[in-house]
Amino acid sequence: MSYDLRDKTGILPIALRSCIQLFRRPIYWFGIFFLPLFMFLFLTSMFEKGLPTRVPAAIVDRDGSPLSREVTQNLASMQMVDFTHDADSFSEARHLMQQGNIYGFFLIPEDFQADLLAGKKPEITFYTNMTYFVPGTMLFKAFKLSATYTKADVAANVANSLGADASTLTPMMMPVQIQTRGLGNPGLNYGIYLANSFVPCTLQLMILLITCFSIGQEIKYRTSIHLMKMADGSVVKAIFGKLLPQTVIWFFIAIFMTSWLFKYNHYPMNGSWGWLILSQLLFVMACQGFALFFISVLPNLRLSLSACALLGILSFSIAAFSFPVESMYGAIGIFSYMVPVRYNFLIYIDQALNGIDIAYSKMYYIAYIIFILFPFTVLWKLKKNLLNPVNVP
Repeated sequence: MSYDLRDKTGILPIALRSCIQLFRRPIYWFGIFFLPLFMFLFLTSMFEKGLPTRVPAAIVDRDGSPLSREVTQNLASMQMVDFTHDADSFSEARHLMQQGNIYGFFLIPEDFQADLLAGKKPEITFYTNMTYFVPGTMLFKAFKLSATYTKADVAANVANSLGADASTLTPMMMPVQIQTRGLGNPGLNYGIYLANSFVPCTLQLMILLITCFSIGQEIKYRTSIHLMKMADGSVVKAIFGKLLPQTVIWFFIAIFMTSWLFKYNHYPMNGSWGWLILSQLLFVMACQGFALFFISVLPNLRLSLSACALLGILSFSIAAFSFPVESMYGAIGIFSYMVPVRYNFLIYIDQALNGIDIAYSKMYYIAYIIFILFPFTVLWKLKKNLLNPVNVP
C-alpha cells in the first residue's frame, strides 16, 4: 500500500511534500547546506587568529642611509607588515601592487637623512590598495604609525643633541597620555565583529532566495493548485506547511553556526544563551516573512528572486556593519532598519558582547515580529496567484 500525498490534506502532509521536494532537488542542497556552510567556514578560518597578519608589502628605499634602514627595520618588525619585495623605484612598486603581489608600499625619498640633518622637511610617502579593504587598512595603519614614530624619533634626536634630557623630552613629545580600552572586544579580534555580521547576512541572503524560489516554483509549474487543495484552500495553512521544514533546517544551521563561534572559537558571551537562541529563531522566521512579502507582491519567480538577491547583497552595506548609520545620508541610513539582519547584529552586540539587560533589546525582537507578520497584509494577493498561477517568463 503506497502513501499517496495527493489524497491527503493538512499541514503535516504539506510539510512532508515539502521535505520530499527539498531532498530531490540538488539546488536546495546547494543553497541550504553547501553555500552557507562554505561561507561560514571560509570566514571563520580567515579570522582564526583574530585579524590578518603579515600583509605582503614592498619597501622603496631610495636613500640607503642608516636612518632609512632603521625605518625599514622598524616597519619589518611590525606584526601586520611583511616586506616580500624590495623595489628599486616607484614604478616597479606600483606595478607589483597592480598585479596583486602586494597590498601597499612605503617610499623613502633620496637624501632623506641628509635633508633631515640640514633642517629641511623631507616627505615620506606610502601607498595602500584600498580595493582590498581589510589588508589595505592594516597596512595604512602600520605605515602611518611608523611615519609618526620616525618623525618623533628625529625630533627627539635633534632635541637631545641640543642638550635636552629625557625628562624634558617626554612631555614635549607626548603631552597627553592616551589609554585605549576595547570594550566588548579587548583583544581587537576582527573575527568577533566580522564573522557575527557577515555570516548572518549570508544566511539572510540564502533564506530570502530559497523561500522565494520554493514558492515561485509552485506558481511557475502550476503545482500551487495542488498545494492549495492539500491546504483546503487556506493560504496560511499552505505557506505554514510549505515553509515549516525549511524553518527547522535554517534554525538548526543558525544554531550550529552560533555554537561554533562561541564554543569552538571562544567568542565572548556575556549575556543569555536563551535570548540569543530566540533571536536566531525569530531571525530565520523574519527573513522568511520578508521573502514571503516579495513573492506576494511580485508573484514572478524571476522578479522576486532578483529583488531578494539585490536586497540581500545590499544588506552587507546598508546594515551598517562597517559604516555607522549616524554617518550615512538620511535617505540611505533609513534602509538599514528595513532588513532583518540589522536587528540580529544589534541583538548580538547587546546580549553577547555587552551583556546588557534584555529590556534594552526588546525593540529589536519586536522588529522581528513585525517582519514575520508583515506579509499577512498581502497574503490575499499570494492566494490569488496560487489558485490561478500565471507564469510570466
